[in-house]
Amino acid sequence: MAERKIRVLIAKPGLDGHDRGAKVVARALRDAGMEVIYTGLRQTPEMIAEAALQEDVDAVGLSILSGAHMALVPRVMELLRANGQDHVCVFVGGIIPDTDVPALLAHGVKAVYGPGTSTEKIVEDIRHYVLGQMIPQG
Repeated sequence: MAERKIRVLIAKPGLDGHDRGAKVVARALRDAGMEVIYTGLRQTPEMIAEAALQEDVDAVGLSILSGAHMALVPRVMELLRANGQDHVCVFVGGIIPDTDVPALLAHGVKAVYGPGTSTEKIVEDIRHYVLGQMIPQG
């Protein structure tokens, strides 16, 4: 019996129209054996949370270059919790000032990745967070 693949939703919230980084990460996750759903550009937090629910994902990756991360990420986190998806691992990539990282982590984000982060690091972290949650506690 094959082990279930990790399912990851990659989303571009807000008005940011640059998705190269999101596509690079999506490809790396696919190459690592994960199922990846890419929502495309200009998604609202509501659209992202609904897609995460409908696709029954283990993780959500948000790519934000617009500077709106302190408005968009907390809203996505709030909506995921409202949907009963507290278990979903959320990670953020893009142009995020170091001073904003602690606040994002306090909202429940598992990791924040800036430019130049290796895709191997992202793959490793997602496996760690998601598979760690899948291990039965007892």
